[in-house]
Amino acid sequence: MADLLVLGIETTCDETAAAVVARSPSGAGDIRSSIIRSQIEAHSPYGGVVPEIAARAHVEVLDRVIAEAMHEANVSFHDLAAVAAAAGPGLIGGVIVGLTTAKAIALASHRPLVAVNHLEAHALTARLTDGVAFPYLLLLVSGGHTQLLAVEEVGRYRRLGTTLDDAIGEAFDKVAKMLSLPYPGGPEVEQQALLGDPERFTFPRPMHGRREPDFSLSGLKTAVRLEADRLAPLSDQDVADLCASFQAAVVDVVTDRVRAGARMFRERLGTTPTALVVAGGVAANGAIKAALQKAAAELGTRLAVPPPILCTDNGAMIAWAGAERLARGLTDPLHISPRARWPLDPAPAPVRA
Repeated sequence: MADLLVLGIETTCDETAAAVVARSPSGAGDIRSSIIRSQIEAHSPYGGVVPEIAARAHVEVLDRVIAEAMHEANVSFHDLAAVAAAAGPGLIGGVIVGLTTAKAIALASHRPLVAVNHLEAHALTARLTDGVAFPYLLLLVSGGHTQLLAVEEVGRYRRLGTTLDDAIGEAFDKVAKMLSLPYPGGPEVEQQALLGDPERFTFPRPMHGRREPDFSLSGLKTAVRLEADRLAPLSDQDVADLCASFQAAVVDVVTDRVRAGARMFRERLGTTPTALVVAGGVAANGAIKAALQKAAAELGTRLAVPPPILCTDNGAMIAWAGAERLARGLTDPLHISPRARWPLDPAPAPVRA
């Protein structure tokens, strides 16, 4: 059998991306090309992503991004086994742009379409980069999501815990904004934390020690705001110490919640996870990654974190998820609709027009 070549298109938020990925009959993956165009410069003046600006930017550059990805991979559309696109969840304007483009390519080249759940793409990336076998424990920490899931197979996800309020990425971004740090806030908080004292402020560790592996970040975020208000005007060292103390609290919470998730994983599935996988943009945070490396060893498993460029939104993860689904005979009709919301668990079928 020949490798499955899949074009993947990602337009759910503020990155326009396309990639070509090959999946061998044995299940190994190879990224043949990956092109990403960030919209950070367009959104920075507003301190966050503006949906209308994002959608228009996708329209302006997506065709060129796809052409670059195909050229870099040295393939034509007729060489593809399928065309995959993120069909949600995400900003609906952007999702429509990417999915509609994928439909057009699939129709014109007589290739099947695979409508990919953006969260599933994050969930499966470690199988592309690290060859992780099922079942594994997934910590999904993107800007808008914080979940612990048991990944049993492609399309089979069991939610163990989730955030009760803010996602971790949201908490980082909101703390950055209240401290007047540039957008995007998460990396800025991490950089400032390297210059600060993590023990200067004693912030709460919400949900710490609870049996259920859920998260809560709103109280921690509020504690940072109250301390910042008390100290105002803030010196550079104040900002660095606040960031360091906030990040230290997040690291403690995440580590404790992962341990709780691992206990529930063993109880529910009757086995130890083959790996602790961390996916999503927050997975690029060095302090969180270092703490989870130690936690994974204590839990008797290994840590698998994709490279930073594959933790944030990218086309390779969409192409890989499409290839994984295609290998199992899973494709979608051209009339499939985009979704602003699309949870992994429970995992209802995509809405069809």
